[in-house]
Amino acid sequence: MDFTGRAVLVTGAGAGIGRAAAELFARRGASVVVGATDRSGRGRETVERITAGGGRAVLATGDVGDSATARAAVRTALTSFGRLDVLVNNAGLAAPGTVETTSEADIDAMLTVNVKGTVLMARAALPALRETGGVIVNVGSVAALKGHVDRAVYAASKGAVVALTKSMATDHVGEGVRVNCVCPGTTLTPALQAKIDQAPDPAAMEAQFVGRQPMGRLGTPEEIAGAVAYAASSEAAFMTGSVLVIDGGMTM
Repeated sequence: MDFTGRAVLVTGAGAGIGRAAAELFARRGASVVVGATDRSGRGRETVERITAGGGRAVLATGDVGDSATARAAVRTALTSFGRLDVLVNNAGLAAPGTVETTSEADIDAMLTVNVKGTVLMARAALPALRETGGVIVNVGSVAALKGHVDRAVYAASKGAVVALTKSMATDHVGEGVRVNCVCPGTTLTPALQAKIDQAPDPAAMEAQFVGRQPMGRLGTPEEIAGAVAYAASSEAAFMTGSVLVIDGGMTM
């Protein structure tokens, strides 16, 4: 999977799957726009990690649910690298709850980041992607495909990402733009590790998460990043509107 000479924009690239994807694209030769809110400086850290390894990366900050942020991120790619070949819509937000217990604030936040953010980033990027015959990779979730206790609105938002992927692929296939989705299973990101560490019984909580995977372990951000890179690569040139599930067998 060679991305030499190509420019990639990854949202939510301050940690976890987004950082792993940004670093993998850079190692494969891409110039990378690291999208992050960067309130904690993690996006800047991702840029520094890439450049320290000899790669090219710049930072684009802001919230993906804001249209001005989306347009600015694409401008950053065009100004810095002269092109945009791949958009990875990875930024996401999760909050627990059933339809009765999820707060309205959490409903609004998840729908804004997970759904509206995907739409706005794609809208901003499509003119540039038409020029390069580019690719959009949306990051969904196994929650879009399988019921999860206490995750109703999060699952709905990721189900929308899957539906958007298929609709966007249909709308833009004639323009030479491919659109695919990667649905990770439970992945040991820094956010999940923090949740485990803060639990009253961290070992029991980790065992609960591990127990959901038939493979008996959690996924790694690097494993999900590999699927994202494949979906964006020329090796997947005949694939569009597809949902690539990387879940340790959870949905088998």
